[in-house]
Amino acid sequence: MSSTPCKFAILGRKIGMTRYFLENGTNIPVTVIEAGPCVVTQVKTADRHGYAAIQIAFDDVKPRNSTMAVIGHDMKAGSTPKRMHREVRMADDAAANGFQLGQIIDVNALDGTAYVDVVGTSKGKGFAGNMKRNNFKGMSATHGTERKHRTGGSIGSHGTDRGHGAKIKKGKRMSGHMGDERVTVRSLDVVKIDVERNLLLVKGPVPGANDGYLFIRPATRLFKRKSKKLTAK
Repeated sequence: MSSTPCKFAILGRKIGMTRYFLENGTNIPVTVIEAGPCVVTQVKTADRHGYAAIQIAFDDVKPRNSTMAVIGHDMKAGSTPKRMHREVRMADDAAANGFQLGQIIDVNALDGTAYVDVVGTSKGKGFAGNMKRNNFKGMSATHGTERKHRTGGSIGSHGTDRGHGAKIKKGKRMSGHMGDERVTVRSLDVVKIDVERNLLLVKGPVPGANDGYLFIRPATRLFKRKSKKLTAK
């Protein structure tokens, strides 16, 4: 769910990375995203639900692999059951009412958008040590150091969390599970939109592995350089 009010958003799937050549011969590393089509499966208003939002759904799923609740919910919008559902917070009821139940949102909605934010789930790395997970430099490799050069060092100073029991202080950077978390990449350049094949090409990498689901919205907070570039246009 997007907690930041925005005009619209679209769901998609990461296909992979490739190179895109401009007319002057410059090649740009791009990520190819299958963006939409999405179906508006619910419209929420402040009067009825307490806040304004729309719910969009993406990717068909066989009814036998879905649930009766999802099948019935999507059927109200005149749609087959979908695999992925997300809410997009709207600024007010007027913005939410601009969408109709069952409306299709495709990649053409991004036409004229120069920069987008892409939200996805990063690749899971499993259990990782401090040097990989937190960029620790490790112990010195000189004479006298035991065979534990990649250790995180002493935790004695944070050995007790006074007032909260004999535990390590919360937030202490240590070894543990790495990756598999929500990541937002901001202000990616929109390089090309292919309406016929529902493809979106953005400059640079996006979170997650190929075939991973993505949430794409117009950029909500531009970098200064890109903001000046838009203003100059």
